[in-house]
Amino acid sequence: MTKLSQVAFFASVIAFACAQCPHMDAMKRRDTIRLENSAFESLESPRTYKGMEIFSEVKEDIRKALKTPREEWPADYGHYGGLMIRGAWHCAGTYRKSDGRGGCDGARPRFAPELEWEDNGNLDNSRIILEPIKEKYGDDLSWADLLVLTGNVAIEDMGGPVLGFCGGRMDDADGTNSLPLGPSTIQEAIKPCPVNGKCETPLGQTKIGLIYVNPEGVMDEPDPEKSVHAIRDSFGRMGMNDSETVVLIGGGHTYGKAHGACEDPPCGEGEMKGKGNNTVTSGLEGPWTTTPTQWDQEYFTNLLKYDWVKFKGPGGRYQFKPSDDSVHIQMFTTDVALLHDESYLALVRKYATDKEALDNDFKYAWYKLVTRDMGPRERCHGEDIPPAQPFQNPLPEPSSATVDVPAIKGRIAKLLRAETEILEGDKDTEGKPYYGALLVHLAYQCASTFRITDYKGGCNGAAIRFVPQKDWPENVGMDKVLEFLGSVHADYPDMSWADLIVLAGEVALVEAGGEPMDFNAVRSDAVSGEHYESVELRDYYVNATVAVRDSMDVMGLTPDQFVALMGRPRSNSQMKRIGLLGSYDTDPSHFTNEYYQLLLNSTWVQSEQNEHVYIAEDSEGVKIEGTHMTDWDMVLINVPELKEIVSEFAADEKWFKEVFAEAWVALMRADLF
Repeated sequence: MTKLSQVAFFASVIAFACAQCPHMDAMKRRDTIRLENSAFESLESPRTYKGMEIFSEVKEDIRKALKTPREEWPADYGHYGGLMIRGAWHCAGTYRKSDGRGGCDGARPRFAPELEWEDNGNLDNSRIILEPIKEKYGDDLSWADLLVLTGNVAIEDMGGPVLGFCGGRMDDADGTNSLPLGPSTIQEAIKPCPVNGKCETPLGQTKIGLIYVNPEGVMDEPDPEKSVHAIRDSFGRMGMNDSETVVLIGGGHTYGKAHGACEDPPCGEGEMKGKGNNTVTSGLEGPWTTTPTQWDQEYFTNLLKYDWVKFKGPGGRYQFKPSDDSVHIQMFTTDVALLHDESYLALVRKYATDKEALDNDFKYAWYKLVTRDMGPRERCHGEDIPPAQPFQNPLPEPSSATVDVPAIKGRIAKLLRAETEILEGDKDTEGKPYYGALLVHLAYQCASTFRITDYKGGCNGAAIRFVPQKDWPENVGMDKVLEFLGSVHADYPDMSWADLIVLAGEVALVEAGGEPMDFNAVRSDAVSGEHYESVELRDYYVNATVAVRDSMDVMGLTPDQFVALMGRPRSNSQMKRIGLLGSYDTDPSHFTNEYYQLLLNSTWVQSEQNEHVYIAEDSEGVKIEGTHMTDWDMVLINVPELKEIVSEFAADEKWFKEVFAEAWVALMRADLF
């Protein structure tokens, strides 16, 4: 498939989903049109970083720019630090843990839809100030790295703490990858937000067009108590706990000011019209501290020191100010909300009295904020990379390099038809036990958690052994499959579980007739689930069509790869274990293109027992017992572009197996960096 045909495919799937979903009828189509005409870049494999490795010279250039006045956009208090910190925050803060989307990799605030968000007003001016630096270094320095690094340098230049810098971001050509963040038909298909201001997960923000929450209050109601839940919920959606939430809000608001000079912009007259003291961004106005270019504890001491009263600022929006009119600072509703929750209040008191705790907690939280979408530490570039942090899921050094892979393959091959009481397996056409399809299922479930959106998930670490993944509906019984493989692991203890799971799936596929596949024993095992942050189960889709499209996108698979992987052998016993009626596969011990032929040559009728299951009928309408497909399978023949691929695989088994092997290996290795 060409890039252009991939664009058309994604647009057509959304159109098909719109026809299926009643929420789609009134949607705007402008983003679909943009998608059809944009320069779409395939996520078939991670792009290769070719930028700089040493950023010290860039940092010096940034320091100078922060204090060099620019007539086109004057700095607040003579320092552009507050603006640049906001720019880095708003670039990175779109990250959401539900599907790994968002974050600053790609630098998409330069394009719609993020460019048009109300929360990103005037951030184009930060990029104007940085443009000479970007031009100086050209393609060696991405906008994404420049925005984050500038945030770091701004914090340091004003006396704040920074943990380090993970470089290696690459710029997107347009805003396509932000369409799922909204507003767009793609976002509406994934998760509509009927009441904009009360958006729910998997969306990261509570209001489309904002990063997190409405600073004026939920639904513009300036009630701090009502904002508490919204703050905890939205920051939680990006993976932040209470201490990270409070220290980031306070640390960010230590610097700079809000802009709401008047209700009807542009404000002022003459050369300073609409800028400087006449700027309107959020419509809220004023600094949080009396030292807005200096790192200190004043934000937290101010919250505790004053009696905060509600007022309407010059921008026409509700804010809070000290009851003492001689003190010229302000707070948002969401700032004062930190005083209305027991946990948040305790943290405000902690940071007001313990500077060391404030410094330490802020630098770790800031690094997490701006690095969440970069994946494991191995993907970082630069001379100032800190040690791997918990959110990066650090793993022990691999131990499988010296194991006897051919011998282990032989052991696995013998297990395929072994007798065991550990779990119920499948039967081949001769009625003999067969466990290969279960090993394929285990490997696929382990590896298919990979997300190219934030480079998390995959089988490296073997997180399928732990909560929550081991308890996901489609993983029911996988603990027994692992126990079944336990005899091999016991004899080869240096073989990681992650490598063993992947190798077992590949052995089963090849033994069943699949193409030979290369295998590298390079994976490692997470020590426990307690210290390994799992990806989340994406079970929120409105229908199977949207689920297929979005899963393909999140996993980074092309349509050909995805359709090929759907034809993997499926265990009849496992399908029943997870609540379905069975599998299409009457003999999972033989890997063929039967799946695609069945899809095309049968009439499929929704089961009366399970709405997610379809049963085959012959030409006379008689049900063919024992042949079942899922609603995901039906998508492949209901969407024309996918059906075309199904037809190709149905007609050419050799071609199917070649594409399958390439797709399988790509998925199994997607998380190896």
